[in-house]
Amino acid sequence: MLTKVQQWGNSQGLRLNKQVLEEARISVGDEVDLSVRDGVITLVPVKRVRGGHDLKSLVAQIPEGYTAEEIDWGEPVGREAW
Repeated sequence: MLTKVQQWGNSQGLRLNKQVLEEARISVGDEVDLSVRDGVITLVPVKRVRGGHDLKSLVAQIPEGYTAEEIDWGEPVGREAW
């Protein structure tokens, strides 16, 4: 695929077509890692690690003597049902 570097304000950018982004598994708004090596630009999607938290360590951070309380969020808004 051929594309052209274009000017947007004081920046330059490339437009990538939808098929290229789909094949690379990149969506609008995704973070990517951009690097240059020997004059070659490489663009790699950043992989997000989900579930990277350990429940035991999170629970250990709860202050001693903490008790959960009910919070009044007010009347329902829109189509909320309580």
